[in-house]
Amino acid sequence: MAISLVYMVAWMSSRFGWRIKQFAKVWPNDTTLIEYSLSQALPAWFDQIVFIVWNMTEWPFKEMFGDEYKWVPVKYAKQTFDPENRDRPWGTVDAVCSALDCIDWPFVVCNGDDIYGKNSFKILYDHLKNDPDELCTLGYILWNVIPEVWSTNRWIFTVEDWYVENINETIWIEKNKLWEFWLTLDDLCSMNIFGLNRETLESLNEILTNFKKEHEWDKRVECYLPVELTNIIKNNWVKMRIYSTPDQWFGVTNPDDEAIVKKQIEEYEKL
Repeated sequence: MAISLVYMVAWMSSRFGWRIKQFAKVWPNDTTLIEYSLSQALPAWFDQIVFIVWNMTEWPFKEMFGDEYKWVPVKYAKQTFDPENRDRPWGTVDAVCSALDCIDWPFVVCNGDDIYGKNSFKILYDHLKNDPDELCTLGYILWNVIPEVWSTNRWIFTVEDWYVENINETIWIEKNKLWEFWLTLDDLCSMNIFGLNRETLESLNEILTNFKKEHEWDKRVECYLPVELTNIIKNNWVKMRIYSTPDQWFGVTNPDDEAIVKKQIEEYEKL
């Protein structure tokens, strides 16, 4: 059973000055964020890398990675949208479904501008290798993935016997006000990394088609992966096993985060 590694790297953020966040240099010898992530992921022996790109990221990624990276085949899926009718792409479900023609087997999908940890990819890889029909994901301790001072939005898991029941977005979370949201320090949080399979991808594609028809006049609405995976789970189409990862998560949102993440990685590598 082959396993693919899928990175969502299509969209460029205005908060990052319309630069490609995945190319932020976060490690010695000008190692980029995406290269560092791959250095954590590839020891799990993924059989294929798929980059989900957009017009502005397609050629930079192809120039950097070509058709093969460290002896692993690389493919590119292109997420598109009509700028005359849309202000932005259709969201993370649309991104993943853009890779429909590139994926024939189970896969791990994640953000390309996040660092998930040395063990995290292997946890999901091993699960899919042993049970490709059951979905899986990682839960990060909420306290470790929210800022010390500012508020943020996070997708919070509801879990029963280590299976996901719900993934619900909670907005404007602050560390010193978790109680206001009925949250605890140890709640598990999704950082948008999932182990999925071809059958689920086809189901998501059907959901996306209906979503676009229903919201065809809305220029900003997006189809979110956690929301639609929750709907699939609630309809008893699949089960999703959740693992609490021992790894730290780092992410880049603003230009100042580049130096912060570099420092965090330096500390992480000393452990």
